[in-house]
Amino acid sequence: MSNDLKVVATIIAKPDAVDAVRDGLSALVAETRKEEGNISYELFESAVEPGTFITVELWKSQEDLDGHMQTPHLQHALSEFGAHLAAPPAIHPLRPVG
Repeated sequence: MSNDLKVVATIIAKPDAVDAVRDGLSALVAETRKEEGNISYELFESAVEPGTFITVELWKSQEDLDGHMQTPHLQHALSEFGAHLAAPPAIHPLRPVG
């Protein structure tokens, strides 16, 4: 069984800021994929709730995720479009059931 850390994050844009958040998240994807501990990082937008963005992430370890949270590109993105979010991002590290 893999020890990789799976993470899902939900980011909800304010209705008048969907494009700004989409652009900011899209730029974040490319930088995040370059991180040493990142295995996979995908960005989706809900088909039933436009402006609700989901990242599906795979990290080598919790330490790599913690490091990601401190990277300049993530901090910059949050400062650039953080005010355009309806709520703080909901970040869910996952563990298998069963």
